[in-house]
Amino acid sequence: MSSFVIEGGRKLSGSIRPQGAKNEALEVISAILLTGEEVTIDNIPEILDVKNLIILLEGMGVKVTRNAKGNYTFKADDIDEEYIESYDFVRKCASLRGSVMVVGPLLARFGHAFFPKPGGDKIGRRRVDTHIQGMVNLGAKLDYDEDKKAFSLTAPEDNLKGTYMLLDEASVTGTANILMASVLAKGQTTIYNAACEPYIQQLSKMLVRMGAKIDGIGSNLLRITGVEKLGGTTHRILPDMIEVGSFIGMAALTQSSITIEDVSWENLGIIPECFRKLGVKLEQRGDDIFIPEQESYVIDSFLDGSIMTLADAPWPGLTPDLLSVMLVVATQCRGSVLIHQKMFESRLFFVDRLIDMGAQIILADPHRAVVIGHDHAFRLRAANMLSPDIRAGIAMLIAAMSAKGYSIISNIEQIDRGYEDIENRLNSLGANITRQD
Repeated sequence: MSSFVIEGGRKLSGSIRPQGAKNEALEVISAILLTGEEVTIDNIPEILDVKNLIILLEGMGVKVTRNAKGNYTFKADDIDEEYIESYDFVRKCASLRGSVMVVGPLLARFGHAFFPKPGGDKIGRRRVDTHIQGMVNLGAKLDYDEDKKAFSLTAPEDNLKGTYMLLDEASVTGTANILMASVLAKGQTTIYNAACEPYIQQLSKMLVRMGAKIDGIGSNLLRITGVEKLGGTTHRILPDMIEVGSFIGMAALTQSSITIEDVSWENLGIIPECFRKLGVKLEQRGDDIFIPEQESYVIDSFLDGSIMTLADAPWPGLTPDLLSVMLVVATQCRGSVLIHQKMFESRLFFVDRLIDMGAQIILADPHRAVVIGHDHAFRLRAANMLSPDIRAGIAMLIAAMSAKGYSIISNIEQIDRGYEDIENRLNSLGANITRQD
């Protein structure tokens, strides 16, 4: 298990560029299984989760060429169909969260796929019902393989068939999986209550360039007319909005002035406004964000004077992946805020570590925490911490960068899953973070 040693209290300055979006990368890389032709993808973040997905694809027989940093060409023209039904393959899928995204493409193109319960963060229950029900709606037969401890999905002999479906939740990965399965299904598929995050829009646009027929991109009502085959294409992944938000929070908590370059502002949605509600000033400069140094950050109240609430919601609402960062920022603002994490019931449990550091937080229940800000009158204390998941890990790292003294964060493999070379990138801004293996 590796650790970060962080010297807190250092001012940051300079510019930083966000990596490619992790969530989009897992979707579009999986989509290459829908064709036997070459697909080249640029701006791929070379993080642990993405690397493991690429290794999984190589094990299936996908030819992978790394053209340059972040630029890969994939060709899935010789998939080992025996291997993708093996115990070894299912076991590897079970340990990798991103492996859920290969189910739709495999089912659509090869007629069979296993669906083990995926691994990943320890943030509470992550249902896969939406994925599986979507495949069943398309005509797949669902069984449970006791030996492999996984669900088995089998397409009819005459292929999946398009249909109308109303999703029980606007699941991003569920929408992506069903979308990829339906582009090769017979007839028209209608997906209502579809997720419409930029990642889904990017996946849809890539599939259209490959020959798919998709209407309603950007809305929660998608209509897909199935085609017989897809071809190759090129695609560039968006900047990671979660990393952009993490850097905004980092600048605020350390009272620093930095510039975040090439953020794809139009795809950030409500994120800048949510930080403004915490009193963080930021300026759009072309496609960059400039965060000036501030002495104090004053949390807004609602118009009737009631306490500000920040809650996650489906796009274009606030992504749940940034609530941990916003919670940490609020510990040093002036005022109080209620953080409401609706989606995952274990994601706020890391606040115990922040309380140990001196933060004033009341954990009301597994989904809600009230933060009373110190207004930088009292600095957080250094501490030894353990990262339970990607987003809590980066929140802890930001807290440690503002704390007095040296902090240690263990289990940083969780942070590596979502943030590429993070210590060196932050050290270039003036941080002092050392990795210990």
